[in-house]
Order: sequence, then structure tokens, then C-alpha cells
Amino acid sequence: MSVQEIRNIAIIAHVDHGKTTLIDNIMKQSGMFRDNQEISERMMDSNDLEKERGITILAKPTSVIWNGTRINIIDTPGHADFGGEVERVLQMADGVILLTDASEGPMPQTKFVLGKALKQGLRPIVIINKIDKSDSRPEEVVNEVFDLFVSLDASNEQLDFPILYASGRNGWCVNELEDDRKNLSPLLDLVLTHVPKPTVDISKPFAMLATLLQSDPYIGRCLIGRVEQGSAKINDLVHALNLDGKIIETGRLTKLLKFEGTKKIVVEEVNTGDIVCIAGLTNASVADTICSPEVKDPIPSTPIDPPTMSVTIMVNDSPFAGTEGKKVTSTVIRNRLLAEAETNVAITFNENSNKDAFEIGGRGELQLGVLIETMRREGFEIIVSRPKVLFQEDENGKKTEPFEEVTIDVDEEFSSSVIDGMNQRKCEMTDMRAAGAGKTRIIFIAPSRGLIGYQNKFLTETRGTGVLNRVFHSYGAFKGDITGRRSGALISTGTGKAVAYAIWKLQERGIMFVEHNSPVYTGMIVGEHNRDNDLEINVLKGKQLTNVRASGTDDAVTLSPPKLMSLEEMMTYINPDELLEVTPLSLRLRKKYLDANERKKHHKSSE
Repeated sequence: MSVQEIRNIAIIAHVDHGKTTLIDNIMKQSGMFRDNQEISERMMDSNDLEKERGITILAKPTSVIWNGTRINIIDTPGHADFGGEVERVLQMADGVILLTDASEGPMPQTKFVLGKALKQGLRPIVIINKIDKSDSRPEEVVNEVFDLFVSLDASNEQLDFPILYASGRNGWCVNELEDDRKNLSPLLDLVLTHVPKPTVDISKPFAMLATLLQSDPYIGRCLIGRVEQGSAKINDLVHALNLDGKIIETGRLTKLLKFEGTKKIVVEEVNTGDIVCIAGLTNASVADTICSPEVKDPIPSTPIDPPTMSVTIMVNDSPFAGTEGKKVTSTVIRNRLLAEAETNVAITFNENSNKDAFEIGGRGELQLGVLIETMRREGFEIIVSRPKVLFQEDENGKKTEPFEEVTIDVDEEFSSSVIDGMNQRKCEMTDMRAAGAGKTRIIFIAPSRGLIGYQNKFLTETRGTGVLNRVFHSYGAFKGDITGRRSGALISTGTGKAVAYAIWKLQERGIMFVEHNSPVYTGMIVGEHNRDNDLEINVLKGKQLTNVRASGTDDAVTLSPPKLMSLEEMMTYINPDELLEVTPLSLRLRKKYLDANERKKHHKSSE
């Protein structure tokens, strides 16, 4: 196949607007599968966490053949926390498909990824997706998308974007709403006419920019990127240059692969414009240029946004340490975190002098939570601190902190309590408007610090109906102290198994996190106190039995169900003097100092 017959596109959208489902149907309709082949839903979401949460975490390329042209498609994450992936992926594309939900309209992440695409000079194709929803409002959404393009300083060429209306799940799209709803051909035909061919120069020496890093069970460490110039064959000699033009390593291309459907296909040669996967290099990473030895200048790449939040990960030192996980030593944890920092460019790694506490920086709670959840599934036992934001200094030496743009969609009746809650967190409201169907959309600029742990309170305030989206805005002047968020803790005074009778007697003190027979230890947080002070309680105390027959009948023990929280909720729930113990089987909240006297001593010294 000649090089000319290629198109490279990325699909960008806010989380849950239907990117991955649309790609599934493109692959089915372009004949990538046999008629009788069994295909999983959202097959591009390949890892377990992606399937469970229904979100894309890792950007992944695929390709389909349409009318003799190979269309390389890259599925990108929709969450702001994984924005590091999106920026780099756009460098592989010559065009983008912007997907927008027909009822929600453009959301914060839409704005974030579209801004990056427009800066790179890409001309988007706009798809209004989920047209068949009962509350869809396509005309208004098209106007909102146009306004968004204007606000992001789109050029006249970019403003002249083609619009399609689609239902990704049902596998059809149309140019006009009244057209016959058959299949996705209008989209694939439009890609061929609207997206430019890659500019080809075979005469120049080989060079490609590594944009993604994966580890493959069969070929080991592989770098994915687009060939910017020239061509390469298996066993060609190459070197890797970093952004400063320094040579990081020299090696041979032991394997060359292209993407076809959900598989990688081994090829002998790759040419300009191909999106390829190469193996054979051990040190080269994302943003490095892999090229022939005569190339001396690296391909420019966007610098990666700095992390805004960090957690400290330590060795588990609780009384139950080592009983549920196999990987418990600081060396194993350190190696795993170093490997993550190497393949995940949006994460930073620092350690203390003893090499037993590691500070991991990332874009937000979700990204850090996904890393910890992945480690947990791999058999690690660790202890995690409360997330803290990373401060910087401006040119005058003044402290600055990260701010986020928060877009909240709520029913009108809850808007006043949401505004009140955000004001307490030193957030500034920038916009408020009716969003149809009794909903209000409110936009705030909020310090990231104030949002830690707010999601839970927000869902309670809006009775689970509110939607909160956040995206990094900028660093700004430090806002001063922000009030804490929650009541005191109920702390266990003994180690053993919780007893129903004891929990029953203590329920009136607050909300319990443990149930009958839950293993507990001294210093572990077993519930939330009704008041704002910590209270030590004994959940191990059984009923005193005597040989005297009781007059009357015993009261029946009725227990309220315990409060269960996800990993991210627990991370943001804890106070600075508390920790989260993560093992393959359990998540436990605990005090930093398990012994009550130690706690008092440290509390006094901190005052």
C-alpha cells in the first residue's frame, strides 16, 4: 500500500460522551471482524479498571481500512487527570473528531482538549452524539460548540467545521437530522475528504517522535509514535534524542509493528505518516525522537503540564501488615513506582533519604487513585497519605497554588446550597445560567485545595443528582486557610474482631465504617463521630453473660449498614494526621500514630 493512502485522526471528547463506543462501531462496519466473531463491548478499553469504571485511562491507536485508505484512529482519555496523554497523542494526528453529547453540550474537558487541538492547527470534524436521547437539543449544542471555538481563538478555517449528527451506540451518523439513519459511512467518507494526508518526504533520513510508551507481554517495552520523515526497516540502526538534542541511547529496531483493528501486525518496513510501534530500545521515553544516526535535531514536542497534587506512599506498618499482600517491602514498592514514573509522563517521583517514603505527583485524585488501585490489584500493601496540592513561587517570591475551573450542573433547587458550599472553599463564581429542563450550570474558579474531599459533600447536597467537572486552570495567588471539612473520628481502642453487640451500643455516637466480625486494630478509624472531636471506642466488647436467667426478653440487636467508600473517597476523606492502609483485600482508615499517648504527644508538640 502506498504511503499516500493514510489518514491519522484522534477522537477527543469529555468523559462519557461516547468515544470508545463510536470506535467499536467504526471497526465493526469497516469489516475488521468476521461476521461470526465474538466482540466485547468497548473493546478499546482493554484494562480491567477501564472496563469497570467505563472510562478510558490510556490512549490507544487502532486502524481501519476504508475505500482502500488506512485510517489510523486514536482513542483518547476524556478525564482532565489524564490530560498528559491527550496533548501528546494530538501530535500524531492530522485531524480530530470532536464528539459532543447532544444534551450536555460542550463540557470543561471538551474545552481543554479542543484548545490543545486548535493550537496545533488541526481542523476538527464536529459530531453531535447521542442524538436519540430524550433530552437532546442538537441546534443549541451546535451554537454552544461554535461559541467555544470562537472563545478559543479558532482561525477562520477551523471555524468552518463540518457537523454530523450521530448515535455512536446504534452505529449511524447523518449530515442532516432528516437523513436516513443507516450507518457510519458519512463519517468515514468525510474523514477521507476533510483530513489532510500526512506530508511525505521519503528522501530524508528516518525520524519519529515517541508519544506513548507501553509494555507488551511478547515484545517487551515498546514506543508508539508517528513517523515524521523517511522510512525504516527492521534491524536499522537508530539513536534516541531528548528535547535538548542529547543522545540517550543507540540501538537497533528489533521489531516494527502497525495497528490493525485491536491487534498489532509485524511489518518489515514503515514509512512517513505511519503510526507505528517499535521495540529494541531500553532507555528512550515519551517526547524523545527516535531517528537515524545522521539526524542531530530532535522533533519539537509540547512540554508536559506540571503535576498539581501529590500523595506520599509508605510501607505498611499496621498490626495486620503482610497478612493480605505479597509485595510489602520498600524496595519492591520503590521499583514499581519508578517503573510507573518512567512510562507515565504525567507522574513524578521523589523519595526521602531513608528510601521508605515516596512522594508521587500527578494531575488529580483520580489519576493517583488509579495508580494506587492498579498496585493494589498487583498484590501490593501500602500506606497512603492525604493528597496535598503542590505550591509554587511567582517571580516576586510569593506563594502560588493551582486553581481549577469547576463546572457544576444541578437542579435549580440545590443551586444555593452548592454556591454556599463553594464560597466556603474560597471559590469565585464566574458564570451562572439556566441549562434547560430545570437545570442550572454554574462555573467557578476554585483553589484545588478546597476541592479535596468536596465530591462526597456535593453528592449529598444535591441528593446524587449534581454533576461536577473540573479542569486545571492556572496557578494563582495563595488564598490563605480553608476550613476543614468533617467531624471527628471514632477510633478503636483494641485489636481483634468487631462485635455486633458493641457496634449496636455505639451507633448513636456516629456513622460506623465496620460491621460484625470486621478485623480492627488499636488506632484504626472505625467510624465518624457526630461531633468534631475524636473519640476512642471499644468495638470488641461482647455482652456480659451470667448464669442468672434474665427477666423479660433481650433486645434484638439491629445494626445500621456501615458506610462504604471507594479508594478515592477514602483518600480525600482523611485528615492530615490520618492515613489510608491499602491491601489487595481491604481498605482501612487509621491514625498516623496508632498509640493514644503518641497521638497526644504529637498533638501537643504541633500546637
